[in-house]
Amino acid sequence: MKKIGIIGGSGLEDPDLLKNAQAMEVVTPYGEPTSPLLCGKIEGVDVILLSRHGTRHQFSPSEVNYRANIHALKEQGATHILATTACGSLREEIGRGHFVVLDQFIDFAKSRKNTFFESFECRDLGAHTPMADPFDEELRRTLIESGRELGLPIHETGTVVTIEGPRFSTRAESRMFRLWGADVINMSIATEAALANEAGVPYAAVAMSTDYDCWREDEEVVSWEAIMEVFNSNAEHVKELLCRAVLKI
Repeated sequence: MKKIGIIGGSGLEDPDLLKNAQAMEVVTPYGEPTSPLLCGKIEGVDVILLSRHGTRHQFSPSEVNYRANIHALKEQGATHILATTACGSLREEIGRGHFVVLDQFIDFAKSRKNTFFESFECRDLGAHTPMADPFDEELRRTLIESGRELGLPIHETGTVVTIEGPRFSTRAESRMFRLWGADVINMSIATEAALANEAGVPYAAVAMSTDYDCWREDEEVVSWEAIMEVFNSNAEHVKELLCRAVLKI
């Protein structure tokens, strides 16, 4: 029986997204998740909603307990995980408000717990998790199809570079990430995707472009206020996309 975990940011902890929603406090071997798990249904499908940065957006990207979040969703029976994130665009063609269904990541975060396998004492060869294609292809196709049906501006592939944060990039860093082949930039997805793969839970993420980072010198430097303005104006589209995708899984 499918049960879909959804990891979202600001604007997606709305309990009205789910029917008969109930909050569940859980504790994992890795500590507490960053928010209570909101359990309910979307048109009869069991869904668990988790707010990545907390219900008050109180956790910075490096404070997020990614291991507890993924472990909690798996422990509560999540068979698939869909994630959403705001991102900066590193490509001219990915405009503000566009959606990118990610297919690759570059992990540039520096000080996080990004694995469940901290020790090889158990000699578990499975600790070396294959990560060539970190986003589940079936879930990716579902997100793409859902976005097309809704008429959203959606890019079918994209490489995300995840930086530590909470600061934004320098111009030199932004230009370097473009040279590396990254298409968008954010502060969370690589860590989350790696852990979901280790946990054996199919995972896919859709990123919404809110800005052009700082590589374009004809643009104003990115600010949190500008990001949230674009994100909030598209929050309903994100919810529509998730709801449609949940019903197709």
